[in-house]
Amino acid sequence: MAKVYVIGTMDTKGEELRFAAACVRRAGAEPVLVDVGTRNPAGDVDVTAVEIASHCPEGTGPALGLDDRGRAIAGMAAGLTRWLAGRRDIGAVLGLGGSGNTALVTHAMRALPVGTPKLMVSTVASGNVAPYVGPTDIAMMYSVVDVAGLNAISRRVIANAAHAAAGMALAEAPPAPATEKPGIGMTMFGVTTACVTMLREALDPTHECYVFHATGAGGRSMEKLADSGLVAAVIDLTTTEVPDFLVGGVFPCDADRFGAAIRTRLPYVGSVGAVDMVNFGALDTVPERFTGRNLYVHNSQVTLMRTTPDENVEIAHFIVERLNRMEGPVRFLLPLGGVSAIDAPGMPFHDPAADAALFDTIRAGFVPGPNRRLVEVPAAINDRAFADAVLTAFREIA
Repeated sequence: MAKVYVIGTMDTKGEELRFAAACVRRAGAEPVLVDVGTRNPAGDVDVTAVEIASHCPEGTGPALGLDDRGRAIAGMAAGLTRWLAGRRDIGAVLGLGGSGNTALVTHAMRALPVGTPKLMVSTVASGNVAPYVGPTDIAMMYSVVDVAGLNAISRRVIANAAHAAAGMALAEAPPAPATEKPGIGMTMFGVTTACVTMLREALDPTHECYVFHATGAGGRSMEKLADSGLVAAVIDLTTTEVPDFLVGGVFPCDADRFGAAIRTRLPYVGSVGAVDMVNFGALDTVPERFTGRNLYVHNSQVTLMRTTPDENVEIAHFIVERLNRMEGPVRFLLPLGGVSAIDAPGMPFHDPAADAALFDTIRAGFVPGPNRRLVEVPAAINDRAFADAVLTAFREIA
């Protein structure tokens, strides 16, 4: 039977965690009580804090007996992540706690595949949960009262969470139908929508197209699906999260962008969609250091800043270094006529020098291989000719 892993700090939340485990058992599932306390590890649990800490890359030292609680939590989170990755009987993971335990347990939850049930009962779940959830499918449940003893409110909330986790463990998702189409991850932005729409219309008869808005979380979510084996290929048309990461915009990727294609060797078709821009909020939120730059007010809440030739060199280096590490089938396309809807003659971000810096740097750094090719297309990214070139590239490798 798949098990419900009930995880928390037994030294401070023992009563609540045992209550949750009892609720899981009464609901018909098998609980596994896991201690991740960093100060006074409990012994009467299914998995001790010492066992979890022993999975830290540096041993138990970074997780147990430290006065620095932040370092201890980080160490225990690393141990829990590695320990959970080795389990093959996870029906669901249920965490309970405050901000520290939420950070610890969700760190490990984020490393689990999409589709593995993950439920976190937390005192911080009514605020900004993006740092805890990240690109995955963690369910956050507000504890209402602090997880500090059992009372009429906490018993009901914790019982509901435990029953939900038990239900997810006992009732697996139905298997995919034999006729299910293979999934493709696609990245899109408003200024690349026309191209993605053409691609989706052409591929919909044979593929399930999962489109991700390239807002930082979107790119990470697509890569999480790739790492989880839930897509068969990637059409990464819109890599605008890279300039936000490098220059300081509000929709950044992280340093692991393109990492899923490197790790999984999935068929990868990519481009430089919308790297002509860095994204900010309303005009008055643009940092003062960018005064005098080419700014375009997309709407009252979104301001775009044109990337410079020097920034495009840096963007290109970031992208091409990762392309060269991909060992699966790769096609990377350069839209020589413009990288977004507003990077064209007469449009506000038309800048031939910036585009040339981008293209020249990619050309110079790209290392072709038996199945890794750079394709230059004399068209803008939203032209039919470019969409057709992407389709041709995709059908060559997928």
